[in-house]
Amino acid sequence: MEKKEECKPCPEGQVRKDGKCVMPEVTFIALAMSLNSSALFHLGEISDPETGEKKEDLVLAKHTIDTLKILEDKTRGNLNGEEQDLLKHILYDLKMRYVAKAEKKK
Repeated sequence: MEKKEECKPCPEGQVRKDGKCVMPEVTFIALAMSLNSSALFHLGEISDPETGEKKEDLVLAKHTIDTLKILEDKTRGNLNGEEQDLLKHILYDLKMRYVAKAEKKK
């Protein structure tokens, strides 16, 4: 009888594919979601996974939002419907959150 090897969990950020832990597939949606998470982190909406603290850095948040806007502009006409809708909604949501935070700083 073969001894079945225990299936250990994959390290953070990796997924299991064909029995091995690998990085997730690189897709436009994954890129947009990663930048969205980064912007939310800088807006103080997501806690630092190591410290549990929420920090706000509106300069970095705006930089990330601007990066997403450039992606939208440069990929116009080259995205499928799902990618285009996701990017549009991410940008709208982040801009509204940014404006709300910036107004509170005044």
